[in-house]
Amino acid sequence: MEPLSDRVEVPRRALVVDDEENVAYVVATALRLDGWETAGAATGRETLQRVNDFQPDVIVLDVMLPDADGFELCQRLRRDGIATPVIFLTARDETDDRVRGLTIGGDDYLTKPFSVEELVARCRLLLRRTRDEPGRTLQYEKLEMDEHAHQVRRGDRPIRLSPTEYKLLRYLLLNAERVLSRRQILDHVWDYDFGGDASNVESYISFLRRKVDIEEPKLIHTVRGVGYVLRIEKA
Repeated sequence: MEPLSDRVEVPRRALVVDDEENVAYVVATALRLDGWETAGAATGRETLQRVNDFQPDVIVLDVMLPDADGFELCQRLRRDGIATPVIFLTARDETDDRVRGLTIGGDDYLTKPFSVEELVARCRLLLRRTRDEPGRTLQYEKLEMDEHAHQVRRGDRPIRLSPTEYKLLRYLLLNAERVLSRRQILDHVWDYDFGGDASNVESYISFLRRKVDIEEPKLIHTVRGVGYVLRIEKA
């Protein structure tokens, strides 16, 4: 085993955005104990400044801030070209809120009250997905994923994907024409070993279809009672 002093660890930075001091303190403390560097923000304006100054690897974002809506703030970050993974942390647990958060650019959604251990685990998984080393070019029909350039195209049309959409499509491409269950997708895309929410799979499959299947032939299909598959359906 190499000496501790010789180990080189890649910094992990998390920006915790919450105007509830107790919540922000608990989240930041748990992340620091897990080896993260943390910074905090309590308003939308402060968040935008911190993102530029601190350059976090993950953003834990409350939806209800005193001067901003967390969903709109996430949209602003995406419009500005900031692809940092965002995990929403909020008391809003309605399905419509969850779908909206994932649709506008969020990568995960956790409702209050929450498990600190689960939040830290999800932050680690988001970071792992972001730092996955690129490798090959994956292709099915005219759908192509260049892992070196981190780009996706269908024919001549470029497709812009969030980090989670990218990983989901990658898993479908690696298993083209093989039916994948929701549990398999959760395990491989979200890496959940503590019980994931199957609704995340359904939401992200829907997001992918809107970007990939806007032309014929459709490639992403539901196999009722089983899961999903990337293939061309034969008439």
